Amino acid sequence: MELKITNSPDIMQWSEFVHNHEHGSIFQTPEMAEVYKRTKNYEPITLAVLDTKNDEILAVLQAVVIKEISGFLGTFSARSIIQGGPLFIDGEKGIKALKILMEYYDKIAQKKALYTQIRNMWDMSNILSFFNNIGYEYEEHLNFLIDLNRPKEEIWRDIHKSRRKGINRAFNRGVVIEEVRDKKFIPIFYGIVKQTYKNAKLPLADISLMESAFELLVPKNMATFYLAKYGDVYVGARAVLNYKGLIYDWYAGALSDYLSLYVNEALVWHILKEGANNSFHTFNFGGAGKPNEPYGVREFKRRFGGKMVNFGRYMRIYSPIKMKIVEKGFEMYKKVSCTNNMRNKRECKK
Repeated sequence: MELKITNSPDIMQWSEFVHNHEHGSIFQTPEMAEVYKRTKNYEPITLAVLDTKNDEILAVLQAVVIKEISGFLGTFSARSIIQGGPLFIDGEKGIKALKILMEYYDKIAQKKALYTQIRNMWDMSNILSFFNNIGYEYEEHLNFLIDLNRPKEEIWRDIHKSRRKGINRAFNRGVVIEEVRDKKFIPIFYGIVKQTYKNAKLPLADISLMESAFELLVPKNMATFYLAKYGDVYVGARAVLNYKGLIYDWYAGALSDYLSLYVNEALVWHILKEGANNSFHTFNFGGAGKPNEPYGVREFKRRFGGKMVNFGRYMRIYSPIKMKIVEKGFEMYKKVSCTNNMRNKRECKK
């Protein structure tokens, strides 16, 4: 067996490998790599290991280096995310290919990012020792998965009573859910999400990520954007990614002045209802924080009746000193943000 690593695998081979892999996700596809390429301050890293004798792909990795700002200072905020991967074939050949893949990847990533985070989308505990041996540490991270391969009435019954009441109130008060079919609505969508992230004091990707996803993924039914409308005002937004029967909850937001309308609840239920018994098998809530840390969004997600899983994440820090600087800087940013935002003053005191 002769192995070769490449940063430009054949698109068709790559696409088929991900699609046929048991754990293949949209985040490892050529389409997602192209979305990343078109996004400001995003840099994709695409790698594949080939068996040259059989011209066969044995392993694939799609990462994205994310910077919060451009230029030199951007290196102090750069992180590399491998969502739902790497992917590799079963058996000894697969592990050998994975080893070559990760060693090559780390040489590239440590020059571009402070750390790499592998966000597991399935149980990868069987290769915990492999990642530990190459410098990655495991950390617990929760998520909720909702079974869509059943009638919508059954999904509705599993939703907590208080959550169902909120959904009914939203629609009774006139909240309407619209699917975004024109790119001109993306700035409206982005503005709603941006306000939510600002209030939560979280960084948000540039609008070019949403624009690229809309242009490239929506025509292939690999993404869907929704807006919630109340009267003449768009008050909520949610985008999901669709691949191989899985709906992934990607970005969401609601205007703070309209939260009493249960906009977020209405959007999630609309998506679940559309996905039920309609070629989709799972709704992935996109993460619910660490088990031992308070996380308000976890309770919101839990009350939709999904199964809680703890697939966790693998993380490798390339520059501990720079990492400490960034962590201190982020703490200062949150304090300044709190001081400047009177609405969040109560949260600042906690």
